[in-house]
Amino acid sequence: MVQIEIINGPNLNLLGTREPAVYGDQTFEDFLVGLRARYTGVEIGYNQSNVEGEIVNMIQAAGQSESCTGIVLNAAAYSHTSIAIADAIKSISKPVVLVHISNIYSREVERHTDLLAGSAKGMISGLGLGGYELALRALLM
Repeated sequence: MVQIEIINGPNLNLLGTREPAVYGDQTFEDFLVGLRARYTGVEIGYNQSNVEGEIVNMIQAAGQSESCTGIVLNAAAYSHTSIAIADAIKSISKPVVLVHISNIYSREVERHTDLLAGSAKGMISGLGLGGYELALRALLM
């Protein structure tokens, strides 16, 4: 069975209540139930952390896992600041597709640079939670 890991970064545990005009009003857990129902042939793991080092550990663990096929990563604000997470992506051979729920290029200028993008297979930005499904599909191609 194909296994994809979804890793979410800081504040994404607040989806559904955090800035609904930007991030929508659905919790990630509710979205994940539907995603898993649509992709029954794929084992979809999920982890979230507000702590940068924990995200690095999650990436390394998924990268070293024999069963993991790829990673969907929304590092949230760490996308714009974390060389450590970029290095973790570079240190593994599994493909990583980045997701940004909002369009980072239509937001504050400090969000326009993604330090992880050069290390990833690709990036999806601005398509809401649907970006996760597109990232999953990209990993299954």
